[in-house]
Amino acid sequence: MQSDFYLKPTGILCRHAAQRGVADGIARPLAGGALAFTAVELIRRGAGDRRETVTLSIADLRSCRLRAEDTSRSESIEKALSIIAAPRAEFAGLTLDRPRLMGVVNVTPDSFSDGGRYHDSDHAIAYGHALIQAGADILDVGGESTRPGAAPVSIEEELARVLPVIAALAKEGAVVSIDTRHGSVMRRAVDAGARVINDVTALAGDPQSLDAAAKSGAAVVLMHMQGEPRTMQKDPQYRDAPLDVYDYFAARLAACAAAGIPRNRILLDPGIGFGKNDRHNIALLGDLALLHGLGCGLLLGVSRKSFIGRLSRGEDAAHRLPGTLAATLAGLDRGAQVHRLHDVAEAAQAIALWRAVVHGSNAEQL
Repeated sequence: MQSDFYLKPTGILCRHAAQRGVADGIARPLAGGALAFTAVELIRRGAGDRRETVTLSIADLRSCRLRAEDTSRSESIEKALSIIAAPRAEFAGLTLDRPRLMGVVNVTPDSFSDGGRYHDSDHAIAYGHALIQAGADILDVGGESTRPGAAPVSIEEELARVLPVIAALAKEGAVVSIDTRHGSVMRRAVDAGARVINDVTALAGDPQSLDAAAKSGAAVVLMHMQGEPRTMQKDPQYRDAPLDVYDYFAARLAACAAAGIPRNRILLDPGIGFGKNDRHNIALLGDLALLHGLGCGLLLGVSRKSFIGRLSRGEDAAHRLPGTLAATLAGLDRGAQVHRLHDVAEAAQAIALWRAVVHGSNAEQL
């Protein structure tokens, strides 16, 4: 499903400048949040997949200069602008008017990030408690590693790993997400108390997944992944990574709508590091605001990923916190609402400072 055109919000403002810009009609809110944008890049795919880009200011669009040239295109652009500017719906009962943190609870023996430290249910549950205390709004529980090169596990093993952890944490009131690509696991996890389904295959990897997610009533995270974990990093190819990911999500949102999953239940995750090389990852981070055109909240997961080390000094997963925070803050500057992280306390501190700058307020007023 290739789009006719794409709009990327640019000229992003914060603090009083954002408020004044919206009031004066020279800016629009970015996904209904504290940021605002003063212009958009109108992007089309040209010959040889070269981008054809025109920058249009909100002020010019408001003064109807474009409408005088092309009424039909102007109406399409205004509709797209309205989608970008509209506030996002609550997600699993959480408002998206401020950044939300999703803490990672890997109940696996082979996670790239923690080496299986929380494979035991009791340790995983205790770790979930610690993440909540550190500031996590959602706990993402996974029982199958999806790191590059990872082998699949049986459904029975995945269920044995995750169900006790989900049930215990949900019983205590935590908003729990099940990180799985299997429809049968989705059903059992939601029955155990999970309120979010987080699928690296965007509900396309298992024929049961769309139906399971639709009937569950759970909130859903659709992630983009080219290929599958065992082979996804073997020479991934894109025509234009950000535009290709956008078109992929447009198609998956249509499939979800047909299955009975409305857009207001969905977050989109561009899948940094999943079937992407470093050039693709950086392009997706830079163009992240493009995805606001799909009308969903955005989830960004960059925590401890290998591209950070490759772009720095080769640090291993345990030493990628500064790069994780830098990429997370870049995502915040582009309006991403939910951030999937291992180092929740550190991210919460960084985001508190970011919010103080963006809102122009001190901590007590936020």
